[in-house]
Amino acid sequence: MKRPTILDVAARARVSKSLVSLVMRGAAHVSEEKRQRVLGVAAEIGYRPNGMARSLVRRRTNLFGVLLSDLHNPYFAEVIDGIQAAAALSGYHAIISTGDRVVRSEATALETLLELRTDGLILASPVLEMHAIIAASRELPTVLVARHTREPSVDSVANDDPTGASLAVTYLAELGHERIAHIDGGNGAGAMERRRGYVRAMKKHGLEAHVQVVTGSYTEDGGRQGIDAIYRDGVPPTAIFAANDLAAIGALDALAERQVRVPEDVSLVGYDNTALAAIRHINLTTVDQPRPDIGRMAVKLLLERLAGDRSEARHVLMAPSLVIRGTTARPARSTRNARISRRREK
Repeated sequence: MKRPTILDVAARARVSKSLVSLVMRGAAHVSEEKRQRVLGVAAEIGYRPNGMARSLVRRRTNLFGVLLSDLHNPYFAEVIDGIQAAAALSGYHAIISTGDRVVRSEATALETLLELRTDGLILASPVLEMHAIIAASRELPTVLVARHTREPSVDSVANDDPTGASLAVTYLAELGHERIAHIDGGNGAGAMERRRGYVRAMKKHGLEAHVQVVTGSYTEDGGRQGIDAIYRDGVPPTAIFAANDLAAIGALDALAERQVRVPEDVSLVGYDNTALAAIRHINLTTVDQPRPDIGRMAVKLLLERLAGDRSEARHVLMAPSLVIRGTTARPARSTRNARISRRREK
């Protein structure tokens, strides 16, 4: 079926094409009678304004391109909530794409967003090489989310990851834990900063002899692999700090398989405070990132660039906080963890 055009609306409403265009743009100097007649006809025949044609005239699409590294991570869904809310208030919409944490796929997704002539880019925790991000920023205002940068052409908004890691370690140390292990986020954005924050906090509390970092990732599998590495040899820790909530949930599963109780035998802390962490049967102690606020800030940075309010880069750090739930407690006096570990080694 042929789509109705602006000419069809004009003919049916017995007005000029220019007047239909004024109505569709929301112009003020149109009589209410003609406005209602045009809108009524448009609704009746199913006419929609041609967004592509409008964008060519205005040289704006009112679209933001958003590249997410992982659609399966609920952290990004909550960042998107903030992006969409802030964009809508300014008359923008978000086009969302992903590359599934594969460099080549992310590069293809980024190229598609550029071809769609979006007005700005928000790249959430991408694994893209920095040179590709810098190249995109020369074409469009670009904001990095949850990945640190000091590039003058790229804005960024991220959580203060070293401080977040310190909050987790300090809380566990104050509970009386000394053997605190860290399942890191591998090559994920912010993982290095969280790892550094963990090591620094352990040293600050005089626990450098107990520093234990095992390789993981920002996934449930990464958490399971981390637990396997922790319990492979040596005396197991009394507390574990996982790089994010998904890794912590994977760690919970792996600990349950080993019949290690949380928090009776080992305390567990995650990072992000996603909706999953608050589910009653998970009830995860975690470091909170203000996810919707991060999304709103990303949009604010784009709008500043688009308005020409500044040309220099802004790099915003959002303050984390600790949310205490049911996966942490004082260390048990018993040596049940050590007994379990030795029994399984046999």
